[in-house]
Amino acid sequence: MENEVLEFDIGLGGASGGVDDDAVDIEHPVDDEDMPDTPTTVSFTGAGSGEIFLPEGDLLDLEPYEGMEFESEEAAKAFYNSYARRVGFSTRVSSSRRSRRDGAIIQRQFVCAKEGFRNLNEKRTKDREIKRPRTITRVGCKASLSVKMQDSGKWVVSGFVREHNHELVPPDQVHCLRSHRQISGPAKTLIDTLQAAGMGPRRIMSALIKEYGGISKVGFTEVDCRNYMRNNRQRSLEGDIQLLLDYLRQMHNDNPNFFYAVQGDEEQYTGNVFWADPKARTNYTYFGDTVTFDTTYRSNRYRLPFAPFTGVNHHGQPVLFGCAFLINETEASFVWLFNTWLMAMSGRHPVSITTDHDAVIRSAIMQVFPDTRHRFCKWHIFKKCQEKLSHVFLKHPNFEAEFHKCVNLTESIEEFESCWLSLLDRYDLQDHEWLQTIYSARRQWVPVYLRDTFFAEMSITQRSDSMNSYFDGYVNASTNLNQFFKLYEKSLESRNEKEVKADYDTMNTSPVLKTPSPMEKQASELYTRKLFMRFQEELVGTLTFMASKAEDDGENITYQVAKFGEDHKAYYVKFNVLEMKATCSCQMFEFSGLLCRHVLAVFRVTNVLTLPSHYILKRWTRNARSSVILEERSADVYTNYLESHTVRYNTLRHEAFKFVDEGCKSLDTYNAAVTALQEAAKRVALATKNERRGSTVNGRGRGELASNGSRANYSSSNHLGSSIQHLSECATERFHKYSKCLAFTSETNSDASVFLFHSQQSCWMIWTRRSKNLPMNWSMQIESVKFTELTYFQS
Repeated sequence: MENEVLEFDIGLGGASGGVDDDAVDIEHPVDDEDMPDTPTTVSFTGAGSGEIFLPEGDLLDLEPYEGMEFESEEAAKAFYNSYARRVGFSTRVSSSRRSRRDGAIIQRQFVCAKEGFRNLNEKRTKDREIKRPRTITRVGCKASLSVKMQDSGKWVVSGFVREHNHELVPPDQVHCLRSHRQISGPAKTLIDTLQAAGMGPRRIMSALIKEYGGISKVGFTEVDCRNYMRNNRQRSLEGDIQLLLDYLRQMHNDNPNFFYAVQGDEEQYTGNVFWADPKARTNYTYFGDTVTFDTTYRSNRYRLPFAPFTGVNHHGQPVLFGCAFLINETEASFVWLFNTWLMAMSGRHPVSITTDHDAVIRSAIMQVFPDTRHRFCKWHIFKKCQEKLSHVFLKHPNFEAEFHKCVNLTESIEEFESCWLSLLDRYDLQDHEWLQTIYSARRQWVPVYLRDTFFAEMSITQRSDSMNSYFDGYVNASTNLNQFFKLYEKSLESRNEKEVKADYDTMNTSPVLKTPSPMEKQASELYTRKLFMRFQEELVGTLTFMASKAEDDGENITYQVAKFGEDHKAYYVKFNVLEMKATCSCQMFEFSGLLCRHVLAVFRVTNVLTLPSHYILKRWTRNARSSVILEERSADVYTNYLESHTVRYNTLRHEAFKFVDEGCKSLDTYNAAVTALQEAAKRVALATKNERRGSTVNGRGRGELASNGSRANYSSSNHLGSSIQHLSECATERFHKYSKCLAFTSETNSDASVFLFHSQQSCWMIWTRRSKNLPMNWSMQIESVKFTELTYFQS
């Protein structure tokens, strides 16, 4: 076969990489180790455009020899690469020589990829530190093929070295060698189709292996597939970004309040894009106390570099605060994005922000929102655990349930720490890297560390609706940017309609009340429907709890609240009677903005009839979007009356308790207390009499004003006045009897007190007694008794 011309019309651009063809008559070695880890790409566009003709028949066993001729340089290169695949090594272009007359290449040398040695003194590396050095692959192999162009235009082999100084690769591993990793045309088509359907590189490779009958027949690796898909996305993004910018410019032209910003120059965009429509900016003024930055859509599932800022409205529905298009995900880009979003939101920082577990995002938030509480999404961490701990879940079926219980159901930091350590010991996971990572960040995702901050969540164990849900049903695995704009607008319309429907239901229908409590009625008229239903659950839940005084420091009373027979699971509520403020160890109000059943149980036993104004967050009320100030509800005479009476009642009783405690310590203090109470009774009776006189208008008593039946029990002013006067005198006469009773009960370690309280409509004699021998509701029945029922005391 001497001087036989072999026609290999093959175009394999990219395998040889960066050969410098500008020099003349000198060698130009190519550093294969510094080339990007991408495969040789092969085109099937037809003859003359890179169509492949591989050797067939006897040519498959050909070995290069001096004098062998080829139609072109590319054919010689393809033949040597085919020979290398058969033998088990990778090739690359080493040097070239150009003609001095016209600069055309007249000589090439193809070598084994292990030829030569790495130059560690190169200028590009010696002055800088290499963070991830590549492995050494060159060992000085001499195997090579040299070809030169003849006057006829054909290329002839001028030199061939067969021997290698290293082991060759077996056939089942040849596809891993760089010069033999080729993504063919049909493979590209299949990858493009599966990528458009939302599949990731791992699943695509599984499909290719099944289609071709093995990884060695696919011809490339998963890394090659991933790089090809990344390049595809990058090319498509260039056009998509232009579409996005055109859309944003048009929206801004239509409405100047539409905000958008591009990192860098719009003509040379290098970073992220942010926008917020007027509705989103308005939403933030009402519900911007807690924010979620959702980066789920950039994951392998969605393949869309899209991240919305969302929150929660007064119906507990997700609400939009703006959107970002993530092109550059460096820390500097996220800092720019958060600063830009803050500028669009008028510079108002949120109380809290929730993001995915990401170190880069965390660092950016610390710079832009130093005073905002940052939380990692617990559900994203749980999802990541399924991947990182899959072997543990399979080996120990109970581990997942115990893990969730440890995170969600522990009531204190101490309990969580103890439970966590016990869990790791029980399953021998003390050295598990992923668990160590999330434990070190526990203060940013475990609920017991976050309950003191507002996140607008109704339950610690349920997933927040705001996280990864605003665009659910619209943005999915197959969504591209061309489709996104229409789906984005449809999602906004749908969310707006759901809020309108919730507003309508709240304003035009009345909920079913489950108790006669004035507090429940008050809440039903203030809260939105969903929030009232949640509050109602807590209020009804108080019926299963008992509250008992555990400590009194004179300013705050601490109550132990627990279910009957479950004192070991008690919650502790500190209650300031004068300020009407209560805090619970469960911290539900701080976390969600609604009072818990434990505080409501204390309100029940302390006769707090309505919710104090500072426990009604406007953001949860039906007027959340209005300019009406919440405190204006005091115009409601009935509510104002209940609240003022509650404050007076609790203040007087608190002072009476302290008075009795001091008065019963000795006979002298007892006599002084009796004298003071007698004088107090006379002064209260006198004040009541003066108040009644001052309230008479044009010779008519207040009782006459109730002819419409609203005060039917007091229709006669003369009867009202005489009843109050008689009651006051009767109470004064019988005071010594009650005083002796008080002294006796104090000596027997019971807690009792008595004092008079008069108003223009009713008169109370307060006698509070707590005893374990009495039924639970007994003291409630006699703590506050109107004068029409006072015959109970006169028996």
